[in-house]
Amino acid sequence: MVGMTTPFAQSLVSSSSVFKSFVSRSSVSLLAVSLLSVSLHAQSVKVIGTPGYSAVAAAAQRKLEAQAIEGPAPARAKTHSAALSKEPHVAGTPAQKRTADYVIAQMKAMGLETELRQYDVWLPHATSVKVTRLGADALALDLSEPPIPGDAATALQQYLTVNGSSGAGVGEGELVFVNYGLIEDYATLDSLGVSVKGKVVLARYGRSFRGIKAREAEKRGAVAVLIYTDPADDGYGRGETYPEGPMRPSRGVQRGSVFNGTGDPLTPGYASKPGAPRLSPDREGSGLPKVPVVPISAFNAQLLIQQVGGTKIPTGWQGGMGLRYHVGPGPERVRVEVTTDAKTNGTKAIFNTLGYLRGTEFPEQYVYIGGHRDGWGPGAADNISGTVSVLEAAQALSDMAKKGIKPKRTIVFATWDAEEWGMVGSTEYVEDDSLRLQKGAVAYFNQDVAAQGSSFGGGGTPSLRAVLRDVVKEVPDPNGKGSVYAAWRAAAKLASDSLEPNMGDPGGGSDFAGFYNHLGIPIAEWGFGGPAGTYHSAYDTYAWMEKFGDPGFKYHATAARIAAAMALRMANAQVLPYDYVEFARTMKKYLPAMSKSFAAKKWDTTAIAPLSRAIAQLEKSAQAFAVARDGALGKNVGAAAQTAANAELLKVERAFARPNGLKGRPWYRSLIYVADIDNGYANMNFPGVNEAVRAGDKALTMTELADLTARFGVATAAVDAARKALAPK
Repeated sequence: MVGMTTPFAQSLVSSSSVFKSFVSRSSVSLLAVSLLSVSLHAQSVKVIGTPGYSAVAAAAQRKLEAQAIEGPAPARAKTHSAALSKEPHVAGTPAQKRTADYVIAQMKAMGLETELRQYDVWLPHATSVKVTRLGADALALDLSEPPIPGDAATALQQYLTVNGSSGAGVGEGELVFVNYGLIEDYATLDSLGVSVKGKVVLARYGRSFRGIKAREAEKRGAVAVLIYTDPADDGYGRGETYPEGPMRPSRGVQRGSVFNGTGDPLTPGYASKPGAPRLSPDREGSGLPKVPVVPISAFNAQLLIQQVGGTKIPTGWQGGMGLRYHVGPGPERVRVEVTTDAKTNGTKAIFNTLGYLRGTEFPEQYVYIGGHRDGWGPGAADNISGTVSVLEAAQALSDMAKKGIKPKRTIVFATWDAEEWGMVGSTEYVEDDSLRLQKGAVAYFNQDVAAQGSSFGGGGTPSLRAVLRDVVKEVPDPNGKGSVYAAWRAAAKLASDSLEPNMGDPGGGSDFAGFYNHLGIPIAEWGFGGPAGTYHSAYDTYAWMEKFGDPGFKYHATAARIAAAMALRMANAQVLPYDYVEFARTMKKYLPAMSKSFAAKKWDTTAIAPLSRAIAQLEKSAQAFAVARDGALGKNVGAAAQTAANAELLKVERAFARPNGLKGRPWYRSLIYVADIDNGYANMNFPGVNEAVRAGDKALTMTELADLTARFGVATAAVDAARKALAPK
């Protein structure tokens, strides 16, 4: 995980930290929190049978899904995990290319058609990094993560402890502790009369994306940024540390990108192919920090903060180290030095792998299952677990294909490169193939930290949540006590049988971003999480996974079972089973907060009424469509009508992907969900409107509100057209 927001992700990534809405990796995801909470309202209308299938077709489909669910094997998953996480494999290195070669070889052995797609992207690597405590007791900090006895992978050469896309150069000044480095933390510092201009900033991981921490510090004149994981958030404050337990050791470090963007920063909006024009990395608005940004361990953070004096910390700023924190500035001074290969080898080759199982009836329509391969270390959890899920799902479905059981639509098994640097590989692919995807992509299923424990969580666009809930009812939970769905409900402790476990929204931060946030293609994501503190460290190893994360690799296989069944459900559907009743009802839940924000500005809240009516009309049309779909399939409506209806359904969520994107963020086109620009982890719904409200721009707010309302009208028209296509002639 890149460490921004992924609908489900980091609940699964780490029980050790606070979360992001979609993921605060060390900091985990707010989403994770929502995933474990209870939904206040049942989200969908109860249905009988299998939406999108006639009764006869549904019976046959359920048998196929049961067969697919049997395919993934824990023993094979274990073998893949060991092979792919045997060494650190940072994007742009020979080791990472070896993971691509392994995946391609496995897919070829399955009999899949394969493609290795290369892009040349801006990916400068650090060549040296130093952090020195200055003064009479000067000390050059040892930034490396020490080996763990019995875990050979931790003794291998590590990627330097520097944040991806850090600025190069030297920053020296007094140290200032800024808590989590949030915008509100700086407001507190302002109230205390503390400035970070000309200073070195020390911030805790958590509660916002690390790139936002770097951006806010640099904006205020800081000359360098140090980020550490406080033991209260992700370490001994949360449980036993590795190797005795799953949490982060005191010398563990969380690496990760600080690029505030998506894809290759030098080719925004178009693919990084030979001959493509390249922008300057030093330009304003590139999203790349200009100051050095370095992650350090809690051990090293304590060596620094123990000598910080000055202002007393505000309430809530005390962390878990055994000393009293102070804000500063100083008197301690720190020097931070980072050098990179930007001038000599800044552009590097990355490699996406693609395996194709061609559809028999609709080969130009596509269902994707994807996950990234790159990591900051061996990456057994993040994200070899997701890669293994993709491989095992591919194995199950390719084995069926060899027996003549092939999907109607093409299924694509993808592993992406350089996700950790800003979803680079998947973004370049989406930009490269945007026309084909806009025309024929049915769904994208993301596997990011698919297995790192036993607690299930899921999320994605509301239109696919009912499908995911239904599929996990078919998949046995490895605990032996029923289905994954039953275990999920039990963990959620729902107060009523009519309620459903809550599911997260796709704000951003993982490889679904290009598909949904850029193009409006429906997505879903799921996985199994638990206590973990090895995120983005040298300790995210096969040995850790075998001992703590998923000892029998049963949850790796279970994630793949869900993936195989989900892919088949969408690939074989007679009428695509999107649930736009649940979509509309989810949208309605966001209106009270919008009304409250209008009231806070003393704006007329009745301005929201047209949007409310438009959403209500979508719900009404979606209900009518569901009845018409089920009735038509019950009467064996013809293939031509089904095809016409599906063509209209593909337009529904594309309607919310505005070609010119959000103001100031043109790559992000979705007007439904996006990562919060001032947090990175938190999800923001209706971002066009809500960002304008935050800016206090009433005129822009009304323009955005009108546009969003109109787009709901376009989406509703597509649903109505799909219903009419199925009507008896």
